[in-house]
Amino acid sequence: MNPVEDSRPRLKIRRISLDTGRENVAVISRRSTALRAEVFRAFSRVELRFGAKVLLATLLVTDDDSLVCPEDLGLAEPAFHRFAQSAGTLVTITPAAPPASLDSVRSKIQGHTLSDLEINAIVDDLTHYRYSDMEIAAFLIGSASFTTTDELLALAKAMAQAGTRLTWERPIVVDKHSIGGIPGNRTSMIIVPIVAAHGLMIPKTSSRAITSPAGTADTMEVLARVDLGVEEMKEVVSACHGCLIWGGHVNLSPADDILISVERPLSLDTREQMVASIMSKKLAAGSSHLLIDIPVGPTAKVTTGADAMRLRKLFEFVGDRFGITVEVATTDGRQPIGRGIGPALEAQDAMAVLACHPDAPQDLREKSLRLAARLLEYDPELRGGAGYARARALLDSGAALKQMHKIIDAQGPSPCRADLGTLTVDIPAANDGIVSSIDCLCLNRLARTAGAPIDKGAGIKILKKIGDRAEKGEPLYRIYALDRSEFDLAVAAAKVNTGYLIDGH
Repeated sequence: MNPVEDSRPRLKIRRISLDTGRENVAVISRRSTALRAEVFRAFSRVELRFGAKVLLATLLVTDDDSLVCPEDLGLAEPAFHRFAQSAGTLVTITPAAPPASLDSVRSKIQGHTLSDLEINAIVDDLTHYRYSDMEIAAFLIGSASFTTTDELLALAKAMAQAGTRLTWERPIVVDKHSIGGIPGNRTSMIIVPIVAAHGLMIPKTSSRAITSPAGTADTMEVLARVDLGVEEMKEVVSACHGCLIWGGHVNLSPADDILISVERPLSLDTREQMVASIMSKKLAAGSSHLLIDIPVGPTAKVTTGADAMRLRKLFEFVGDRFGITVEVATTDGRQPIGRGIGPALEAQDAMAVLACHPDAPQDLREKSLRLAARLLEYDPELRGGAGYARARALLDSGAALKQMHKIIDAQGPSPCRADLGTLTVDIPAANDGIVSSIDCLCLNRLARTAGAPIDKGAGIKILKKIGDRAEKGEPLYRIYALDRSEFDLAVAAAKVNTGYLIDGH
């Protein structure tokens, strides 16, 4: 250690059982023996150093010596994990200069266009956790004002390069992605086994829910383990032609996961950010052919056909630049797909479709078949127009169900309990008539209020769809919950707004 570094304040690491999410947080005692807490009040961040290892963290001060004594530096769980030094290690602590790339963020807020180098620097600082949530929000808000196509390409490329890049030996690697927003739209869990049973490679990495009641990874986790590493993922794909895993564990586009977690609560969902997000992950995943599902409806993310067309052109533009064949399907987003909203209920729907159960939701079956057909058409050995018949044959014969069981076995048993919530209530129709509209956003919020996706068995079972007749007092849907307080909140919210409009004429 050189004399300059030796003269810096030094404290012993202490692990603190605090989950601070993404942010690195360090805690010192107000009576610290190595430094005066007031010296650091003017700085939002501090730099921790042990040899070549450096960590930036937000500094908090405590008067509780049982939490952090004067000789120690407390690290919350995320910071302790990232710093990767054992408790008791002596580290230096100094005020941290803000990341240089924040100058570019300020420039973006002022209306300037960023260069590729500036965007690369921002993404690098994001992936190394050098930004606070406030600074991430500033970048998102600045980008929401306007983003050029060059900036979009640079952002998607930088995010893809910041994490794991997967490569496959096959020339055709297909993938499918929905832009989301529609409850119960769990088509991937049916499409993947159909396509894999045909023999095409479909290594599907999916997200966990942030503000929705379930992501594909949350639902698949009801059936199998989803937190596979890269090598485990490759083994499953080699054996099964496909997989359904959580993308966060294989570190595809880690900057995107960070941006999304701040973006969603702020409802900043611009077309450019959405396209950069999706395409960065598909580029990192090694996809050669990509099908994008854009549901369109009054309470969906995309509300009009004109907006869907503009989004389609943006996806196609980026796909062309990255060498990915992109096809866009515009689908019905007026109401939930299937009957279940929430991991366990959605998993039941998917498995019922795969098992060709007579009570399986036909809208989920039909949409999955149509999307699977478009992916199968990428097989040069399949005659044009034969995709739908092939998809239906694989589903009806049981081949897709068999392939799903093979994927489940290869990924391993789920670590989660997924019993349906024992607290239930039916939400009744307020009047006689025909269901004329369903608010997808409202039902998403209700299912989440009931405890989904944290409680796998929480959520909503849809009993009436658009066009169905409902008598006054007849159930529209059933709420499931495991926790009494969440159950009471969901029931109270449903009484205020059922999310259903029933035309009594």
